[in-house]
Amino acid sequence: MIIALVLIWILFGALTDGIFFASRNMSNLFRQMSIIGFLACGMVLVLVTAGIDLSVGAITGFVSVITAYLQAYILAGPIANLFPSLSLQAHAVIISGIAVVAGLMVGTAIGMWHGFAIAYLGIPAFIVTLGGQLIFRGGILGITRGKTIVPIVEPFKAIAQGYLPRTLSWVIAVILIGLIFFMTYHGRSRKKQFGFPLDSIWKDYVKSVVISLLVILYVSVMNDYRGIPIPVLVLIVTAAIIHYISRNTKFGRYVYALGGNREAAKLSGVNILRNTFKVYALMGFLSAISGIVLTGYVAAGTIGGGTNYELDAIASCVIGGVSLSGGSGSIVGALIGATVMASVVNGMSVMNMDVFWQNIIKGIILILAVYMDVATKKRNG
Repeated sequence: MIIALVLIWILFGALTDGIFFASRNMSNLFRQMSIIGFLACGMVLVLVTAGIDLSVGAITGFVSVITAYLQAYILAGPIANLFPSLSLQAHAVIISGIAVVAGLMVGTAIGMWHGFAIAYLGIPAFIVTLGGQLIFRGGILGITRGKTIVPIVEPFKAIAQGYLPRTLSWVIAVILIGLIFFMTYHGRSRKKQFGFPLDSIWKDYVKSVVISLLVILYVSVMNDYRGIPIPVLVLIVTAAIIHYISRNTKFGRYVYALGGNREAAKLSGVNILRNTFKVYALMGFLSAISGIVLTGYVAAGTIGGGTNYELDAIASCVIGGVSLSGGSGSIVGALIGATVMASVVNGMSVMNMDVFWQNIIKGIILILAVYMDVATKKRNG
């Protein structure tokens, strides 16, 4: 997939006379990718359990319009009355904080409801989340009344439109590179301690050097424009946490066990219902983050927010190696898949390609990705 991503970039770079590689466009590409990236991180765990969530796009749009509605119509007056001595900027920060917390609570509550219906009521995930998609699309129409909700306060916009200062971007890069080498050393030490086979030390550290060079290149390109976009940083932190949970906790192992062999996991003492519930609750939480970023990105609550995001999230996961039959897949792979999808959309936009062609090509990519998954399963079988 990394090779495919590089080839896609080279292709669009040639077709756009290098405009695709401009630092401003690359910054926009990764900012656009971050919205789907949050959904892809959660969708990995859903698909690994051999489940599906068709409602994440609708939840994203629903949370987006709720946070926009709170800012535009609900919170401004009460906050001004409660804190009359504070500046308008302070009021905006408080409004943003309340809207973020409310959005996260709404998304998590929706995810918990889906998890309860799927795990404890025994309703198929396809039906529950398809119904959720219809419900929350209707909710979007009801809240917006077919109109765009504005204005959005500046601190909230900064969540999606802000940038880290260039110096701080380099500080974070140095810290990240240090963590890369520390984790390489720590991983080798743990494997040696428990008697696991070790790869060549040169192989491990050359890999760390290559990743570190990519970090340096990324920060250089971003700083050539305005710095690292804040939503990208939030995505990196979120993805790192979800990756750790999926690989280094009992919950993560149970999730893979559910998808690998549900009956064997049940007989081994794994609480199927509780862990299924947690997966969908987490998906709702990540959908809420995506909705919050979407609101800041478009600086409005829109009737079409989140449309088809569920398809982009699923395609990102499948392209990144997540199996639709469950049991295998990774957060890193899903993020690479999300970058592939975002690169295709961004490249076609730079080329001023008609929207209908963009949808056709995205559909073809999704079909090819699923075919690759099916072919791989057959070959392995």
